[in-house]
Amino acid sequence: MSSEKKVFVVMGVSGTGKSTIGKLLSERLQIPFFDGDDFHPEANIRKMRAGKPLNDDDRQGWLSKLNQLVQQHKTTGAVIACSALKESYRKTLKTNMEDKLDFVYLEGTFELIKSRMENRKDHFMPLDLLQSQFDTLEPPSNGIAVDISLQPKQIIQKIIDQLP
Repeated sequence: MSSEKKVFVVMGVSGTGKSTIGKLLSERLQIPFFDGDDFHPEANIRKMRAGKPLNDDDRQGWLSKLNQLVQQHKTTGAVIACSALKESYRKTLKTNMEDKLDFVYLEGTFELIKSRMENRKDHFMPLDLLQSQFDTLEPPSNGIAVDISLQPKQIIQKIIDQLP
């Protein structure tokens, strides 16, 4: 892998392990980790807790804030966990980043992710919203894609193997 630092957005629907994989990847690459959920405005969190899916307007300010974070780490590198479900969202995240940002897409079946979410505690994203996330998802046409049925260490190795 080249010594050039990049920003990696670990993306996918809720329940794919973005935070877990993001933290492990940041440790492996020795760059900071940020959970995109920490940057949601309180109104978005309240809406999701109430079982209502976010719309594009709800997400715009959040994505712009994440793009500012991405740009702050353009030369030092970072890993950010963010659903980045649509191509338009990824375009916002990538604004002014040229080739300094890569997406890592954690993909899995609805059934696998649903079973993981049923066993997860203390998260504001209700299980009912999973289908809306799958409905919104536009899988990326480029970037690194990894099957989440693997163990976390295997997922990290698959990501590392696909880095330029």
